[in-house]
Amino acid sequence: MAEKTNHCQPDGKRDCTIRLGISTCLLGENVRYDGGHKLDRFLVHTLGRYVEWVPICPEVEIGLGIPRETMRLVGDADAPRLVMPKSGQDHTERMQTWARERLEGLAKVGLHGFVFKKDSPSSGLYRVKVYTEQGMPSNIGTGIFAREVVRRFPLLPLEEEGRLHDMHLRENFIDRIFAYYRWTSLLEQNPTPGGLVQFHTAHKLTLMAHSPSHYQEMGRLVAQVGSLPWEEVTQKYAQSLMEGLGVMTSPGKHTNVLHHLMGFLKDELSSEDKAELLDYIEDYRNDLVPLIVPLTLLKHHLGRHPVPDWVHQQVYLYPYPKELLLRNHV
Repeated sequence: MAEKTNHCQPDGKRDCTIRLGISTCLLGENVRYDGGHKLDRFLVHTLGRYVEWVPICPEVEIGLGIPRETMRLVGDADAPRLVMPKSGQDHTERMQTWARERLEGLAKVGLHGFVFKKDSPSSGLYRVKVYTEQGMPSNIGTGIFAREVVRRFPLLPLEEEGRLHDMHLRENFIDRIFAYYRWTSLLEQNPTPGGLVQFHTAHKLTLMAHSPSHYQEMGRLVAQVGSLPWEEVTQKYAQSLMEGLGVMTSPGKHTNVLHHLMGFLKDELSSEDKAELLDYIEDYRNDLVPLIVPLTLLKHHLGRHPVPDWVHQQVYLYPYPKELLLRNHV
């Protein structure tokens, strides 16, 4: 039997360092405008066991004090101004200039994702309030710093801490950051056509659970790896990879993957074992049990019977640390 893959690297090595940018206040640091913090216990105490945090507080890093006057976005939602309403001070250009320089430095560090503070006029990613000149707010904006992150790192997995309370969004984000880590590791350690084929094969079932159409598109691209420039192939592949993983999984797509895996055991299982496994898969599809239930039983059988080596190498079976308990809730 082939060695099982792990959540870090497609070659099975364990020496992984996954770096995530994070709004500093989410780590419990007292850097907010009121001198407080917004500690997120899941990020610090659970996910923090498996990643290295790169904390960033835009307001403090551009030289504003603690505590400080509040700020808001004002004007055009596509190009808002960052203003302190009480004093009228405008920090837009200051923030943008600092952000672009800071992000060039982060590009050298090598990030694999970023968690932003929701609602922040600097760091909020979605539905940040933008005020008209008359003081009327609309939840249609993106923070000044967050906007620069999106511009500089278009493929980077991004999320807000508030949205991570939704278990499906949490699982999707963590799935993406570990996949992005594996992708960047491939480019650093094995940037060859063979390495790309191995990567694509290992992510087959993961992509099928997210977006079968992206998997097919990426397969056609991999088939051209010898006839197209390497940089062109990898750029297109990376874009499709992150777009595909951004598509949410569903019970229906997971069920198809589980049946696909079960197909490798059709000549190995007894009729009783088949019936039991099918019952658990159907219970999952009907939202009676979480994904971890049929998947655990399926992995048990895969470990006891001969199946192709590439099946054991599927990232789908071990996408991230099991201690995160993500598949216990989806």
